[in-house]
Amino acid sequence: MKMEQIENRKITFLLADDHSIVRQGMEITISDIVPDAIFYHTSSLQKVIELVETKGIEIAVMDAHFPDGNSLHIIADMKKANPDIRILIFSGLEEEVHALKFFKAGANGYLSKLSEEEEVREALLHFIQKGEFYSEISRNLLVQLIANPDLINPLSRLTKRELQIAEMYADGLGNLEISNSLDIKQNTVSTIKKNIFEKLKIENIVELIDLIKTHHKI
Repeated sequence: MKMEQIENRKITFLLADDHSIVRQGMEITISDIVPDAIFYHTSSLQKVIELVETKGIEIAVMDAHFPDGNSLHIIADMKKANPDIRILIFSGLEEEVHALKFFKAGANGYLSKLSEEEEVREALLHFIQKGEFYSEISRNLLVQLIANPDLINPLSRLTKRELQIAEMYADGLGNLEISNSLDIKQNTVSTIKKNIFEKLKIENIVELIDLIKTHHKI
């Protein structure tokens, strides 16, 4: 199937990923859609802001995580530097778990690296034409968010004390250590742990650690 092209547009793209092969593959795919596209590459989160500020970037396709940080935390700065920039997160992280927090931060789309090649092409074409892309998964998440606002961060279901103890468990502390540190009884700690697991709908510490890493301070 011949890919639709966008002719006579010198759109400026930023491709940000710490893997060169991902950036090169993305450039080849985008070049099929926008033959006259201009590309800037970076493997560094720190370099992203500099390029957005100085190169007139119109569309940024970027990974969620870099060795020097989480792209979630610079989206606002990218939008401040260029309010018209459109940001597509292209990540291998689970869309069901991570997409909403990137939308909340200001991203205009989320595309899974696990997508088939044709899906990637179609998503990019739509994003370039419309300035946004929401997969069926993302659309369903956004609908669910209307009915359940804390879906974006399940940790918001916890009280301040529950979150404190959840973090201590995630740091590897046991009931006795938490009890001594907070000067409360061990059975109180156990009761709070039970409440945490019920509120977060999890069954073990491994799941708790994953939630803390994924959602805390987003």
